[in-house]
Amino acid sequence: MIIIYGTITEYMGTAYTGHGIAHKYDTLIASADRTIFLKCPPTHAISIMLNDAAAHFLKRGHDVDRFMNPANPERTDAIYVKDIGLFILQASYPVSAEPLELGGRHSVISFYDIYDEERLKDRNREIADSFYQAEVSVKKTLRSLSEAITIHDEWEQVNINRMMWDRHADLIDSLKKELFGTMKLHKESAVSHRLIGSLSSGGSHDFIPSITNRMKRRILMKGLSGSGKSTLLKALGKEAEERGVDVLYGWCGLDPNSVDLILFPELSVCLFDATKPHEYDPDGSADELLDLVPLCEEDKDADQKIEEISARYREKILDASGYMHAFAQAESRIRTLMDQAIVREKLDEKAKRLTSMIGL
Repeated sequence: MIIIYGTITEYMGTAYTGHGIAHKYDTLIASADRTIFLKCPPTHAISIMLNDAAAHFLKRGHDVDRFMNPANPERTDAIYVKDIGLFILQASYPVSAEPLELGGRHSVISFYDIYDEERLKDRNREIADSFYQAEVSVKKTLRSLSEAITIHDEWEQVNINRMMWDRHADLIDSLKKELFGTMKLHKESAVSHRLIGSLSSGGSHDFIPSITNRMKRRILMKGLSGSGKSTLLKALGKEAEERGVDVLYGWCGLDPNSVDLILFPELSVCLFDATKPHEYDPDGSADELLDLVPLCEEDKDADQKIEEISARYREKILDASGYMHAFAQAESRIRTLMDQAIVREKLDEKAKRLTSMIGL
């Protein structure tokens, strides 16, 4: 007997960026056939529940997208069962998502009533202190990242001024012809948006290997900051959409307006930025290198400017990493304290309700 399991692909659920906390849950909620919002205080219990549901669907041959928590990239915040359009997410702290189609595509399970009030009272001061520490740390994290992205913009501008943009445009045209040829599919392009990574408790963390490991062709882009990597990826994505080719955009974990990865599942091809902070080198026959560095003219004065700018940038990223680590510790402490007040029987009832709602 041959047992066929589904596949699991991991993404970052939310990202701590230079423009605040970012996520792509809104696009998933809009496209999903059904969304179940799990409303709850911080707890480890939801991650376990979501992992159990994912395992059930995988064993029955369904492909699952799993969205991980940046404070702890091993903790699950949401799952999406692609072929049945089912999205289940932890929809409260620190990013709240609200159901707008109750009685239709949206359902809610509230976990706020699973706690023993007396146990919570015993831990109230420690919980409140931990929430305060988490709030202070995350504000410092976001402020440092905002300062870092401002410095990074300065870094990019130096290279933008010495880029050979005519050659860059020629490269885009060449890639369009190579990837798509005369292809024109008689359907609308299915477009997906995902976060590929974020600053986490241990520094920058991405899920590029999970996202790309089933592609027959991986094109790893190398290029200086400001050399048009995101511009190139967006241009290829737009071309694919116009031709009816499905597209997955992988958005940056520092600048949520920047694309760092693009994937065409029907072609089994992906391209991604393989420079720091998510540095990768070709590893196997599926991989090839696309080097944009030669499109940037050599300029010793520019190199000297960048050396000074990059030192300031690294300092801000180090600051943000330290604050993010403090936030992750405080947040983990909150979850542990809250979990100690859970009434197990009530939690089991909620788990059974979720099981019933998704037909497990």
